[in-house]
Amino acid sequence: MRVAARSSPLSRAQVNEIARLLPFELEVIWVETTGDKDQTTSLRTLSKTDFFTREIDQLVLQGHVRFGIHSAKDLPSPLPAGLCVAMLTPSIDPRDALVLKAGLSLETLPPNALIATSSERREQAALKLRPDFRFKDLRGTISERLKQLNDGQADGVIVAEAALIRLGLTHLNRVYLPGETVEGQGQLAVVCRSEDVEVRDLCASCI
Repeated sequence: MRVAARSSPLSRAQVNEIARLLPFELEVIWVETTGDKDQTTSLRTLSKTDFFTREIDQLVLQGHVRFGIHSAKDLPSPLPAGLCVAMLTPSIDPRDALVLKAGLSLETLPPNALIATSSERREQAALKLRPDFRFKDLRGTISERLKQLNDGQADGVIVAEAALIRLGLTHLNRVYLPGETVEGQGQLAVVCRSEDVEVRDLCASCI
């Protein structure tokens, strides 16, 4: 069955996770979405838009693919007319992680440490750990984000724990942010045409 998903390493891991749940093989069309191409727009200014889903959902609506695979937290609200969520997986871990260089801790970070994140919500949670934190914007793939830490451009980088799990990066030194996280974090969503009863039934049988 032909499907579409973002082309990032994390998305590829997510597609493999969905593929293991389904009783048929997937032919995947890898897509660069608006959010992948636009590395300058701050995510702080966006709400529940289709920034990371638009091109994939268009392929579904136009019938080029049967369904799209998304991070559930990236879904726009509401979904485009004619689409529905056929499958929503349980979260493998909804927490946010502050990744630090090996050997460092909250206590040994320098005063006014610079933390990279693209989320005001994560900023507020991080300030509960250390009220002197400063922040800078963060975009790109998980590896590109972590590169800021390794290159000394930031003292810490905040990412989703689920992303680290899926990419096999749980060896990294990290602490978890307090409080609740965004709806859908760590979950995957299969989005198909509302009229595609076959896909909806197949997905419903696999949850």
